Amino acid sequence: MEIKDITTYLQGRFGEQTQVNPPDAWQVEAADFRLLVLLSANQSWLRLLVPIVPAPDAQPYLTAILSANFDLTQEARYALHQNVLWGVFQDELASLTEPCLESAINRLLVMKQAGVDPFFSTLIEQQIRQIIAAAKQQGQSLETTLQTLDRFYSEGMMGDMADSDYQGQALEAWRRQLERLWTEET
Repeated sequence: MEIKDITTYLQGRFGEQTQVNPPDAWQVEAADFRLLVLLSANQSWLRLLVPIVPAPDAQPYLTAILSANFDLTQEARYALHQNVLWGVFQDELASLTEPCLESAINRLLVMKQAGVDPFFSTLIEQQIRQIIAAAKQQGQSLETTLQTLDRFYSEGMMGDMADSDYQGQALEAWRRQLERLWTEET
């Protein structure tokens, strides 16, 4: 791919949101994302960067995020730099094709849109599985476990929700997750 092809592609896809900073940088500023496109000093490598979340927001999920680099992110990767979690893609400019560039940008935008939500969900599911395993180890049934959670909420051990409808919503969410995972956990 030639440098001029990058400009043509970005302007064709993102229009006036594309800023060209000759000879080695482009930026796309949209309402819901920012894409940086940079060439290496010798202009042989292209790097795409999308800031996802501040690093402190990603900190609890770093193990899962790094695992995702092996299993889920395909041509893109997560990286930490300047106290930010980034989606990153890099490739040799000479072998880069437009379909590969398009695919990489699409992947990065999916990563940006998802943020850390998938990692939060995974962490929560792991914790629910631990609760199920502990309850089963104590010989509790699903209903007994739900009653214990209800008592914890009522006593304020799970936060002060006595004056809100949130307690009922929280317990219903617990019920759905426990019912979904109860038979899977031994």
